[in-house]
Amino acid sequence: MTSFCRRSPTAGTVSLYGQVRLLQPTNSTAGIHYGYSPQRQGISVLQLRRRTWIPVVEASGARERSDVSEEDEKKRIVEDNCRKSENQTVKVVVAAAAVGVFGVGNRVLYKLALVPLKQYVIVYFSILYIRYRAGIVTDEMLAVPKTPFLIVGLLEALGAATGMAAGAMLSGASIPILSQTFLVWQILLSTIFLGRRYKVNQLLGCFLVAIGVIITVASGSGAGKSLQEAGIFWSLLMMVSFLFQAADTVLKEVIFSDATQKLKGGSLDLFVVNSFGSAFQALFICLLLPFLSKLWGIPFSQLPNYLKDGAACFLNIGKLSSGCDGAPLLPLLFIIVNMGFNISLLHLLKISSAVVSCLATTVAVPISIYMFTLPLPYLGVASSLPTGFLAGAIILIMGLLIYTWTPPNVSSNASMTAPT
Repeated sequence: MTSFCRRSPTAGTVSLYGQVRLLQPTNSTAGIHYGYSPQRQGISVLQLRRRTWIPVVEASGARERSDVSEEDEKKRIVEDNCRKSENQTVKVVVAAAAVGVFGVGNRVLYKLALVPLKQYVIVYFSILYIRYRAGIVTDEMLAVPKTPFLIVGLLEALGAATGMAAGAMLSGASIPILSQTFLVWQILLSTIFLGRRYKVNQLLGCFLVAIGVIITVASGSGAGKSLQEAGIFWSLLMMVSFLFQAADTVLKEVIFSDATQKLKGGSLDLFVVNSFGSAFQALFICLLLPFLSKLWGIPFSQLPNYLKDGAACFLNIGKLSSGCDGAPLLPLLFIIVNMGFNISLLHLLKISSAVVSCLATTVAVPISIYMFTLPLPYLGVASSLPTGFLAGAIILIMGLLIYTWTPPNVSSNASMTAPT
C-alpha cells in the first residue's frame, strides 16, 4: 500500500475567518522530485517535494498577500489620506462658491426689494418637520440641549439691534469697512474658545483680504470723512454688533462639534440649528421692539400701523405704491435667496470653520459693488466703479490665495501620518 504526502507550506499566515487558496508556481513540473524511501517493511512511501507555496487569504471578498511589505502598506495609507483630503477640499470649495453666489444675490436683491424681512421661523420649522417625517432629522437630534440655541438667538438679536442703531448714523460706504472687524473677532474668538492656532500665512491672508475690501469700498467714496463726521461712538457700536455676529458663528461651530460627540459620530442637521436659532431670535426681537421702534424713529404705539403698511407694500396693494416697485416678486425672490444664503453659510461653517465662512462672505463685497454698476431694474442710473476697485480686488484675491496656501513640507508630513 502506498500513500502520497504533500509537505505543508512553511510561510504565510492563515485567517480563521477567510478562505485559503494555495497558489501553484507557474511551472507546474519544476522542482518536483520523486523518491523511494523504505520506512517500514513492505510499505513504500512516495514523497512529493515541491517549492513552498504562498497562501493567499480571501476574507469578505478581499485578498491579502502575506508578502506585502510594510512600505507598501504605508503608501496605501498615505494615498487614502490624500484622497480624503482632496474630497474634503472640493466640498469646502463648492460650499464657499455657493456662499459667494448667494451672498451677492442677497446683497443685490436686498437693495432692489427694500424690504428687510427676517421672519423665516415658520418656513424653517416647516422644512424641519418635512425632514423629520422623512427620517433625515432624528429624535436624538431634536433632543440636543436647547440652551446653546437660546444664546444663538440672543446674540443674533443683539447683533441686529446694535447694527441697526449704528447703521442709522453711519454712511453706506463706511459700514463695509467696519464689517472687516468681523474677521478679526472670529479669529480672536476661535483662538480663545476653540483653541485654534493659525499659521502666519493664514493671518497674513486674512489681513490682506480685509485691506482689499477696505481699498475697494473706500476709494473715491469719502468713507473716511463720513466716519469722522459720524463720531467714534457709532463706529465702535457697529464693531460691537459684528462682535455679536462673530460670537454667534463661533458658537454654532461649537454646537456642531458637541453634537458630533453626543450623536456618536452623527451629524446634526442644519435645519435643527436654523429653526431653533431663528425661533429664539424672533423671541428676543419681540422683546426688543420698544427699543427698535425708537431706532426706526417710530413711536411704539404706531408700530402696528407701520407693520400693516409694510405688509401692504410687500403685496403691492392699497394706496402705498410709491417705493414698492417690483413687489411681491422681488421681496419673495429676496426671501428665497436669503434663505439659500443662510443655509449655504451654515453648511460651510459645519464642514470647515467660522473663519473660512467669513472669508467666503467677504468675497461677495467687491462682486456686489461690480453688480451695481450693471443696468439693474428699479435702481435707475448705474453706479460707477471706485477708482481703487481693481487694486483692492487684486489684494483681496492675493489674501485668499495666501490663506489657502500650504507649504509642501507641511502637507507631506501631514499626509505621512497614519490615522489611529
